Amino acid sequence: MTENQQRFEAAIELIDAANAQDPNVETHEGRAYPKELLYARRMSEALDRLEPHASEAVRLATRAQHICRWKIPRGGYPMDRDGYRRWRAELGRFHAETAGKILLETGYGEATIQRVQALLRKERLKADPDCQLLEDVICLVFLEYYSAAFIEEHDEPKLLNIFRRTWNKMSPRGRKAALGLDLDPAVRTLVEKALAA
Repeated sequence: MTENQQRFEAAIELIDAANAQDPNVETHEGRAYPKELLYARRMSEALDRLEPHASEAVRLATRAQHICRWKIPRGGYPMDRDGYRRWRAELGRFHAETAGKILLETGYGEATIQRVQALLRKERLKADPDCQLLEDVICLVFLEYYSAAFIEEHDEPKLLNIFRRTWNKMSPRGRKAALGLDLDPAVRTLVEKALAA
């Protein structure tokens, strides 16, 4: 294993160790996992399927996308659109800062740290291909693993709006991958309805 590969593996290990502290649990295939640890692994798997030759910075940002997210709960912000945006902006800063400390600890240079942090803050989303790739992966993981539970919590008009917004965030490549997912039938029906409108 090369020194660069060792450094990458060490960073992934620390990101996973941080996410393993999540007190929230999700069951998958009969086994309980810390929620954000499972999410991080799903993110990396989705990236590998979509773009197996992604840069190291994208791979690190993908794994750290939700790092320690439970520390800034949604309930701490007003339950409206403005509150949601403020929460998401604060999360982006928090994830970037938390990942940056891990990357510094594992020997990454300033350029890589800043690049990963910019991706986690979603800077230049539509102009930066790497940022768009990360956004595609986020959307794919949401659709594949979390949308079925999500539709139980919201009414149809809101869901159609959410699925339209999700679709609009994705690149053509991401959309093609999304159409190939084995989605829950209820989710697929809503996605098709959202896109038809």
